[in-house]
Amino acid sequence: MSAPFRFPKFFVTNPSPCPYLAGKVERKVFTELNGRNSGELNEALGRIGFRRSQSVAYRPSCVDCSACVSVRVAADRFEPNATQRKLMRRHADLEVSACRPWSTEEQYALLRTYLAQRHPGGGMAEMDEHDYADMVEQTPVRTYVIEYREPSIGGRPGKLVGACLSDQQGDGLSMIYSYYDVGPGSRKGLGTFIILDHIIRAARANLPYVYLGYWVEGSSRMAYKATFRPLERLGRDGWRSMDAGEADAPRIDVTLPTRSPRRILVDA
Repeated sequence: MSAPFRFPKFFVTNPSPCPYLAGKVERKVFTELNGRNSGELNEALGRIGFRRSQSVAYRPSCVDCSACVSVRVAADRFEPNATQRKLMRRHADLEVSACRPWSTEEQYALLRTYLAQRHPGGGMAEMDEHDYADMVEQTPVRTYVIEYREPSIGGRPGKLVGACLSDQQGDGLSMIYSYYDVGPGSRKGLGTFIILDHIIRAARANLPYVYLGYWVEGSSRMAYKATFRPLERLGRDGWRSMDAGEADAPRIDVTLPTRSPRRILVDA
C-alpha cells in the first residue's frame, strides 16, 4: 500500500532576532505545501504545531528557547466571560461574510492602516499590494477571507472595519492573520470580536477547535490569547488544557539544510 503523500523535505531558516522576546534569536523549520495532498499535509502538520504562510508550513525550532507554544480554543466548550459577552453585543450589528481568498484594494488599505498603527516596525510593514495578494491568494488549502463591515445603507455595503484570513481544517478553523480598524473613532475590541466570531462559527459547524497560532509567555503582544477559555496548548505529551499545568513544547532538534523560503509572514 502506498503512503497517502510523500514525506516532505524540511529546511531551517537562518537565525534572526526574535520579534517577541528581547535578546532572543529565532529559527524556523519549514516545508513547502504543494501537490494534490497539500491539504492533508497541512492538517497533519497543524496538529503538531505548524502554521501556514502562503504555500509554506512552518514552526519555531529555536536552539535555546521553547517559549512559542501552539494554542487552540476548544470551541465546543467555550464560554465567554463578561467582557467578551459585552463585545459580542456591541458588535452584533456588524455584517460578516466569508469571501473567497481574493485580495481587494479595500482590504489592503485597511491592512496598511492597521500595520502603521500597531506594528510600524514589524516584518510586514513594507508589504506592498503584490505581497498582500500573495498572502491571500497563494493558498493550496481551503481558505477564506472573513470580512466585517458596518451595516449596509441603501443596499450599499458598509465600511470594511475588519478582516481575517482563515483556513478551514477537518478539526477546526485556523486563524492565519487578522487586522482591523484602529484609527480615531474606531470600534473598540474588534480584534477580540473577530476571534469570538470564529469560535461561534466553528461551534456551529461542529468544528471543535479554533487555532490561534503561538502564545509566548512573557510577551505582552500574545497575552490576549490566554483570555479565551478553555484554551489548550501543545506540549510533549500532546494537546492539554492550559489549566492542567505547564508542559514544554515539542522540539524538532535535527540537522536540517538551511534554506530561505519565499516568505514567512508570522501571525501577530
